[in-house]
Amino acid sequence: MSTASKTAGRVGSKDEPSVRELVEQATHTYIAQLQFRYTKDDPAAVAELAQLRRGAGRRSHEIPELWGIDALEKLAELMPKGTSDSGHREDAEEAVFLASTLWALHQQSRRNQSTHVRGKDLGGAVRALIRLKKTESADEEESTLRKRLVRVGTAESFRSVAVRLREIVMLLRTVPESPPLDYARLAGQLYRWQDRSARAGVQREWGREFHLAASPPRTGKGKNPGAEKGDVIDPTLGADEEEGAYGGYAAGE
Repeated sequence: MSTASKTAGRVGSKDEPSVRELVEQATHTYIAQLQFRYTKDDPAAVAELAQLRRGAGRRSHEIPELWGIDALEKLAELMPKGTSDSGHREDAEEAVFLASTLWALHQQSRRNQSTHVRGKDLGGAVRALIRLKKTESADEEESTLRKRLVRVGTAESFRSVAVRLREIVMLLRTVPESPPLDYARLAGQLYRWQDRSARAGVQREWGREFHLAASPPRTGKGKNPGAEKGDVIDPTLGADEEEGAYGGYAAGE
């Protein structure tokens, strides 16, 4: 697959949606429907959520029981039949699968709250969690939770991204009113992340989301110090890999 083709992410004519847009549409449609049923205590939805959680932080092919989950079926329906680029399809499937299973982990046992909410980005969710937990550092920019986000941005493999995102979701679950997350947007970002030519743009988005969530501004000039440098994930922080299970890392420092 050529870089130009992957970067464009197009599945047909210029009037047709991009693969990223289809990824987001499939993820949102699936999660929104299942989330509604789960909050209504639908037994089938409860069982499906429990099954989905088993795949959180894993690759789609690693859990045979989840092959062909409805989220991937929804994506297959949306993808044009004539799309022959398997790279587009595989990356799209991985993004939809990871976002859907992470949502299932986040939503677990929350019958009175929707954890998938459009417009709630990853960086903003981490910033909200920092404030809810009242971490030991008075400076939110130096919080260990921010460094968790940095570790997502500096991951070098999709497996590491999956593991580190699971760690963040596990932390989001530690507060009663958990900050929600737009899992459709996250799925679109995960699709783009798999293309090395687009990866830096996704990293900038995650950093920008975190810094745009800072309020009020910290200087008399109305500017948040560090916002400019925050647009890019600092590669010097936590760039190491951990390819195995998340273990006890998400439990705290």
